[in-house]
This record gives sequence, C-alpha cells and structure tokens, in this order.
Amino acid sequence: MGKLHVSDHPLVADKLARLRDQDTNPQDFRRLMAEVAMLVGCEVLKGVRTRKSTVRTPLKTAPSVVLDQPLAFVAILRAGLGMTPGLLELAPKASIGHIGLYRDEKTLNPVRYYVRLPKRLKDHFVVLCDPMLATGGSASESIHILKTDGAENIALLTLLACKQGVARIHRDHPDVTIHTAAVDPMLDDRGYILPGLGDAGDRLFNT
Repeated sequence: MGKLHVSDHPLVADKLARLRDQDTNPQDFRRLMAEVAMLVGCEVLKGVRTRKSTVRTPLKTAPSVVLDQPLAFVAILRAGLGMTPGLLELAPKASIGHIGLYRDEKTLNPVRYYVRLPKRLKDHFVVLCDPMLATGGSASESIHILKTDGAENIALLTLLACKQGVARIHRDHPDVTIHTAAVDPMLDDRGYILPGLGDAGDRLFNT
C-alpha cells in the first residue's frame, strides 16, 4: 500500500487557509503556493540519499552529512510551475523538468502535449509537483511518464489532495509516497476538489 503524509505544521495550515480564501489576490497566491511547497518539500526531501562527510570549521573538523543524490523537481504544467520556486529555495542546484497535460473536460482523462525531463532520471530523487490531486489521472500519468524515462525514486508533492486521487495513486503506483498539506473529502461533478481552493492555475496566473 502506498504512503500518505499530511503536514501538521501550523504554518502550512495557516498558509493553506489563505490559499483557499477566495479574496486572496494572485500575487499573494503565488507567494503562498511557493511557501507551502517549500515547507512541505522539507518533509519530502527526507527521502533523498545522503552520505557521511567532514567539514573544517574555523576551529577544527566536524562530522557532517551531505546529499549524495541529484534532485529533480518536475512540474505538471501549468499550475505546478508555482511550486518550483519554493523548492529551488531549498535546493538551487536541482534539475527542473516539465510535463504538459490537460484534462479532457468530458472524460476527465489526461491528454499529454509536452514532456521535457532531466537526463539520467534513474540516478535522481524526483519530486513531482502538482498542486491539486483531484481524480489522480494527471499525476498517475505523469508518474508513468517518469518511470518510462527511468525514474526509480519518486515522491508526489501536492498542496491539496482528495481521497479519490490518493486512492488512485496508491492503486496505480504503490511505491510513490504522497506528501500534501491537507486531504479534502470529495470531488464535484467536474472533478474539482471540494471545498478545495478553486482552479489553482487560474488563480496562480490570474486567468
């Protein structure tokens, strides 16, 4: 069975409340999305491989732990773009990938239109960024794309999930851990999370 980690950090809860608020303007929405991604991203990156090392302080050498695995942050277009700035604050040397999918409004199934990924994904710890895990179709298809390109260590970072989407990822990709700020109970007939926060892409880009 797949794993689900829901943040219990009070800063995440407060920022999510402001993301949900219909009166939050696009500028603040962008900032809050990046900040929540950064805070939850700290938990996601606990899965990266490390090694022991030593560093020299101004006084003497000290035992240390350093990263021993390249990182790749992959955004599902377009709303996933709002999450990568926060993650890059944590790991500015990480590679960035993009997966372009849109949801067919009738079938709710994802349709692929663009894929550009870092090389040698097999070596990377990959964080897939999708603000809303609703039906789970886009995230599941994106994970399939990543695995086809060689990725073996994948974590899904989302700001808000729905029980249906979580179940879909656990069923399709039980090896992928989901990290989120909250889980909402249901979807409406258009596949939007309820109570949710609306269309993350529209609110992010003011469209």
